[in-house]
Amino acid sequence: MTLLHILLVAIIQGVTEFLPISSSGHLILLPSLSGMEDQGQAIDVAVHVGTLFAVVTYFWTDVREAAGGLGRLVKGKVDTSGARLALMLIVATIPVILLGLILDVTGLDDAMRSVALIGWTMLLFGIVLYWADQKGDERMDDPDWTMKDAWIMGLWQALALIPGTSRSGITITGGRLLGYTRHGAAKLSMLMSIPTIMASGLLLGAEVAARGDAGQIHDAAIAAVFAFLSALLALTLMMRLLRSVSFTPYVIYRIVLGLALLGYAYL
Repeated sequence: MTLLHILLVAIIQGVTEFLPISSSGHLILLPSLSGMEDQGQAIDVAVHVGTLFAVVTYFWTDVREAAGGLGRLVKGKVDTSGARLALMLIVATIPVILLGLILDVTGLDDAMRSVALIGWTMLLFGIVLYWADQKGDERMDDPDWTMKDAWIMGLWQALALIPGTSRSGITITGGRLLGYTRHGAAKLSMLMSIPTIMASGLLLGAEVAARGDAGQIHDAAIAAVFAFLSALLALTLMMRLLRSVSFTPYVIYRIVLGLALLGYAYL
């Protein structure tokens, strides 16, 4: 891979992982529309690791609390806020892991990598995000998260396995429909991404561990660093803007891109 190709993949993954515009959709589109070769699983693992470190860095206080609560949870005790947060993050991750395994075993995940499908999901789920954002109340914030809401948002998150849906976009949609503030829904979505990214990274890592070489390690290291930097910047800007701006700019982007992709696919 050329340095330009590595940087493009890393920056696209970093910027789109946490914005509600679908990182997987953009990464599938890169080789489809540019003619570049697929970046391969080693780079996929690297950019996942980079974005994981970005979200952990940004929400370090919450991550540290949940990590501390995990020890209590292992002992069968859910008597601290950290233990409750850890349990709810686990519950919210179960649906996407189960559906992901089904898609992987059946081969349906490869069958869903078309430009037309990404165009439709970009468009339709963008409209759903707009509807949820305008309809949703703002009566709860992230400290009000319940086990029931964690499960519901986890079911929404499973839909993100359809390319173009956007993991952050669909979980924010679910959070807004449940009545969480924009900032609260986004924060819960970001925290939910941590075990999800870890699970997908471990799965991909297991598949490429036996066939990595020095060249791949070098490329992967560059990709991880730039994915981390771009993800941290995008996440910081989005969380700050949500104090005063709705999700409408992201919806407009999704609709325009979705229509363009549908035109490209069918015309």
